[in-house]
Amino acid sequence: MATVAERPVEVRPDPADAGLESQGKKPGTRLLNLTFVVLVPGAGVILAIATLLMGLVQPFHVGMLVAGWILTGLGITVGYHRLATHRSFETNRVVKWVLFVLGSMAIEGPVTEWAANHLKHHSYTDKENDPHSPNDGFWFAHIGWLLPATEVETKKYAPFLLRDPVAMFVSNTFVLWVTLSYVIPFVIGGLASWSWEGAWVGLIWGGLLRQFAVQHVTFAVNSVCHRFGSRPFRTGDLSTNNWVVGVLGHGEGWHNNHHAFPTSAFHGLRWWEFDLSAYVIRALAVLRLAWNVKRPTLAQMQDRRAVTA
Repeated sequence: MATVAERPVEVRPDPADAGLESQGKKPGTRLLNLTFVVLVPGAGVILAIATLLMGLVQPFHVGMLVAGWILTGLGITVGYHRLATHRSFETNRVVKWVLFVLGSMAIEGPVTEWAANHLKHHSYTDKENDPHSPNDGFWFAHIGWLLPATEVETKKYAPFLLRDPVAMFVSNTFVLWVTLSYVIPFVIGGLASWSWEGAWVGLIWGGLLRQFAVQHVTFAVNSVCHRFGSRPFRTGDLSTNNWVVGVLGHGEGWHNNHHAFPTSAFHGLRWWEFDLSAYVIRALAVLRLAWNVKRPTLAQMQDRRAVTA
């Protein structure tokens, strides 16, 4: 199993990318973000509470919420973050496609743009030009940074994804996967209850509420995990380990660990740091569906360890 070197994240333009498009923000992005990050999932919370009070919610609706939260959440954590952005392991095209599609269904943007924003964050963590620094306020780091129609510098920060046919295909068909993220729970809810009522409740719980849950757990990594928690490693930034986000975010809450070793496939580095994403990657490796899995050595971790956690 490969180890990961302790070098700060640095993005340098690649001469081979001179002819690639930058894929900046398009007109209307601010309205789209407002709709799909604030209004639609927010309406889902209100409708979920209403259906619960009306006694319309069945166990399979809750099951769809949990299943969708796990699957699309892993699409973000394993697919978008650890595979696409940091290339902490390698896999085949089929597994990559599945992970990127699941990540797209979390409705956090195309994988190419998500990765570019995150790598820019690593380049300027908690400093000027960080897309979502808590220095600009907790709520700005959590959700406010998504509302301005700022350019996504994919060509500069994630040019390798513009040459990845799987990433480009899934990104170019992003609207399809967003649509299916609503259609699938609607259909399952309808078939499970054999009623239109069950279908609509399925959409609310398996689609809208699930979207709200996954999105805000992801946002909490940017806000909570740069404000509250422990810092066992020296990183030169405000990143923290927060066990609540660690559990809810499938391992992403061990954020100080991640900033110390950005290309590590495992964010939970100690036995008690629950990291569901790492277990998934480990399972893929056992099945020979993942290889070149990167993680720091004990010596590297000891050398980076802070005086106090």
